[in-house]
Amino acid sequence: MSRHDLSDFEWSVIEPLLPNKSRGVPRVDDRRVLNGIFWRFRTGSPWADIPERYGPHTTCYNRFVRWREAGIWDRFLSAMSEAVDGEVVMIDSSSVRVHQQGAARKKRTRKPKKTALWAAPKAV
Repeated sequence: MSRHDLSDFEWSVIEPLLPNKSRGVPRVDDRRVLNGIFWRFRTGSPWADIPERYGPHTTCYNRFVRWREAGIWDRFLSAMSEAVDGEVVMIDSSSVRVHQQGAARKKRTRKPKKTALWAAPKAV
């Protein structure tokens, strides 16, 4: 079990909510595919970089998109939030990288030129 994989508790909450209508080719291991999807979102990497232990990245992507359109992810999130009873805190850890030229020293800004004050000649 990798650090990005579902725990047994999380899997016990999600497993009953999985769609069970099987049409066509049987689905591959749902837990493995879900671990691949969660790995992708926890690391922030592209779909194509999902490790091989989670199966083909196209399977993970297609399953994510189909379940998003079917509203299954909403069911997962609401069931998980009920199961943990508000004990989870989520923090947005987005980061923005600076362009390499933005890391250089600041450009000097021109100081405003002093304006010459013209005064009337002194009265003699």
